[in-house]
Amino acid sequence: MSKVDTDAVRKFLLELQEAICARLATEDGAGEFVTDRWDRGDGGGGVSRVMSEGAVFEKAGVNFSHVFGKALPPSATATRPELAGRSYQAMGVSLVVHPENPFVPTSHANFRMFATTGDDPVWWFGGGFDLTPYYGFDEDCAHWHGAAKNACDRFGPEIYPRFKRNCDEYFYLKHRDEHRGIGGLFFDDLNEGGFERSFTLVRALAESFTEAYLPIVARRKSCAWTAAQRKFQEYRRGRYAEFNLVYDRGTLFGLQSGVGRIESILMSLPPAVRWVYNWQAEPGSEEEKLTSYYLVPKQWV
Repeated sequence: MSKVDTDAVRKFLLELQEAICARLATEDGAGEFVTDRWDRGDGGGGVSRVMSEGAVFEKAGVNFSHVFGKALPPSATATRPELAGRSYQAMGVSLVVHPENPFVPTSHANFRMFATTGDDPVWWFGGGFDLTPYYGFDEDCAHWHGAAKNACDRFGPEIYPRFKRNCDEYFYLKHRDEHRGIGGLFFDDLNEGGFERSFTLVRALAESFTEAYLPIVARRKSCAWTAAQRKFQEYRRGRYAEFNLVYDRGTLFGLQSGVGRIESILMSLPPAVRWVYNWQAEPGSEEEKLTSYYLVPKQWV
């Protein structure tokens, strides 16, 4: 079994954060990331980088964290009782991009590693990326999933279908009977084939994120939009907030473990959201097509 090299993972994640921030700042053209370093002493720390009110991105946050804990919360060991009472470390990069233009999709990605400390560590990787459009375009969906598939196919033809299915199942609001977006890739508890193979796969997927997302941003960021379309975007952002606060595993782990940093955890929430009572889209409209067509899982590539 190959050695678990958490130092190499940490180095890669910090480089990934820097690279993604640089690409997003270039695409925005005017906004700048503010860097906030935080330290919890023996509990770890991290670096939060946030852009607010850019030319394209109303809010973009790219967080790195590396935290330590003495024992996992009961919710985290319910399905893994062998981890109860063990000390651990968790590190990752998590990002959310909320563009101002309703025709540019919101996007989320995270890549993380968990490992118990001490002898004979239990470890795994998790993460992925997903896309949340407000107005759908077939060519954007095909590009997004095509980039995801290309990154996966280097490691076997079974990877993309499996990770895509995981994503469709995970980013689902049960209380709405509705998917959050058009999916992408999602994986958890990944340690098959040993550390080196798993880490190589995670690196390839992480490095493909900007190739999947930024061409869509470039294609849509100059589209003219109306006040009504902006209101619809804010209404749909409510679904994003609901998922993160009710179902998202990373958010719940950060809140329940006691080692998370609230400001960084809630950075993922959109800056402007609205909930409209009993709102219904006009039949046949682009707004109605979002849920009736685009948010229904399908094979885009």
